[in-house]
Amino acid sequence: MNSLDWAVLIGYFGVMVAIGVWSHKRVDNVSDFFTAGGKMPWWLSGISHHMSGYSAVMFTGYAGIAYTYGVTSFITWSFPIALGIAIGSKLFAPRINRLRSRLHVASPLEYLKNRYNLPTQQALAWSGMLLKIVDVGAKWAAIATLLSVFTGISLNQGILITGAITAVYCTIGGLWADALTELGQFVIQLLAGVAMFVAVVLKLNDKNIGFFGAWDEPALHGHGKPLVGPYGTVFLLAFLFIKLFEYNGGMLNQAQRYMATGSAHEAERSARLSAVLWLVWPVVLFFPMWMSPLLVHAQKPDGSDSYALMTEQLLPHGLLGLVIVGFFSHTMAMCSSDANAIAAVFTRDVAPVLSARARGWNERSGLIAARVTTVVFLGLSMAVATQVNSPTLKDIITVVIKWVAGLMGPIAIPMMLGLLRPFRRSGPTAALTSWAAGLLAFWLVNYPINWSVEGGVPLQYQVSIPLAVSLVLYILIGYLKPEDTPARLAVIEKVNTDGDAVAAVPVPATAGDDVVGAP
Repeated sequence: MNSLDWAVLIGYFGVMVAIGVWSHKRVDNVSDFFTAGGKMPWWLSGISHHMSGYSAVMFTGYAGIAYTYGVTSFITWSFPIALGIAIGSKLFAPRINRLRSRLHVASPLEYLKNRYNLPTQQALAWSGMLLKIVDVGAKWAAIATLLSVFTGISLNQGILITGAITAVYCTIGGLWADALTELGQFVIQLLAGVAMFVAVVLKLNDKNIGFFGAWDEPALHGHGKPLVGPYGTVFLLAFLFIKLFEYNGGMLNQAQRYMATGSAHEAERSARLSAVLWLVWPVVLFFPMWMSPLLVHAQKPDGSDSYALMTEQLLPHGLLGLVIVGFFSHTMAMCSSDANAIAAVFTRDVAPVLSARARGWNERSGLIAARVTTVVFLGLSMAVATQVNSPTLKDIITVVIKWVAGLMGPIAIPMMLGLLRPFRRSGPTAALTSWAAGLLAFWLVNYPINWSVEGGVPLQYQVSIPLAVSLVLYILIGYLKPEDTPARLAVIEKVNTDGDAVAAVPVPATAGDDVVGAP
């Protein structure tokens, strides 16, 4: 990087902070901070939903998969995400929007007090927060790794710089700041992605390698196969099912995008836009990664530095700075949205249980608590980021694929399926049992069983078995021990129906209630 690249990078950081300061004027209460007051246009929600699903892991971990295996990076990642969101646009997006518009909640998990009971809500809230700290920590480590390649600064310095700047704008402006910065980041990503695509095509032409003929080159042997290595059919099906839950609200931040729109119909349109973007745009981003074995030799065994090395070699200064800004835009979009979601869960779902004072927060106190929680969450995730390459967490892609994909299912299944009428029989017993058994299955498959099996348990089973265990138990226990009380059925009807011609929903329970929604 030279002074021009640094000017682009510093300018980007300045614009992000300025957007946060401007957004501050639109945040008057907790609802504005967490759900934009239900006033976000569907197209902005859709772009924000799309951008909040990316991070620099795509340019490190998934760049390594693309370098090693080829197009399976798209087939087993962005394609199932696009398909999952498209399905969820009808199945989940309208119902999640009604959580805000009909139940008047500000956290995606807040409705669980009435849908199940308080212990269920707390179990999902705490496990979701802890998983997000690890997940976001991996994202900070990914962007810091890229920053170190280009600038030479240490990993910890990179984590501190990106985390601190993100904390400023998302703490000041809440979800409005997240969405507006993500819109700017989308434009930057568009310019940077096209620049890199064109640079790779021109470099291939210099080597007398055609756009389509590149796949016949020996260095890309087998790279055109859709499912290779550990990323087989079982992994694809498991990943599709996981992403159906995760990207439609199971990881909380995407749920907020649906809640932020003005109506259930607008939430559906938002999801459809995000699905189209996930289907089309990653092809442009992945093409340079697929071609990278023809242009660079990765220094790391997993190839995770291939995209950064290629960028340095192919782009002139200025454009190089723009692509680096694109790396930041991905990660900062996801991490800021996660921070906002977790702040919502803590201040709305957890703090009132821990403190009687929190139950009496007024609008000003609640807003202060939301901002403080956002900063604390970012600080904890940055601390975890410094340990991503430790023996416990191993590496970035392991954390993102195995830990997040494997643990998300047991947390998301009670939350997401609890919205749907066919699962109305599943109550707190089904929810808590499926959650606990899924977490236990993850630990068994990834550690004791993995250690005792020669060669270890294949990756597809590490991520799919916990989800399968949770899903089967949630459904089975619901039929064996139905807990569809009138109060719980009323909640389900509220999120499945527009208008007022449905059963009345009980007033949201206070944190001190033992069982919420019980007859």
